[in-house]
Amino acid sequence: MPYVNIKVTRDGVTKEQKEQLISGVTQLLVDVLGKNPKMTFVVIDEVETDNWGIAGQSVTNLRSFANKSE
Repeated sequence: MPYVNIKVTRDGVTKEQKEQLISGVTQLLVDVLGKNPKMTFVVIDEVETDNWGIAGQSVTNLRSFANKSE
């Protein structure tokens, strides 16, 4: 019974993209490991950009800086 947890930042991921992720990951587990898709669980967690850090900074701050330099 595979369980896959995908974490993404809350902004910028559409409902359609999430559906593609769920379908694609499920099919990958079927193709590679022969898993039963009816027993394969995929969960997508959306994290606020204030709560996701890279290189000591929040994604909110990093994106704000990137937008200013464009």
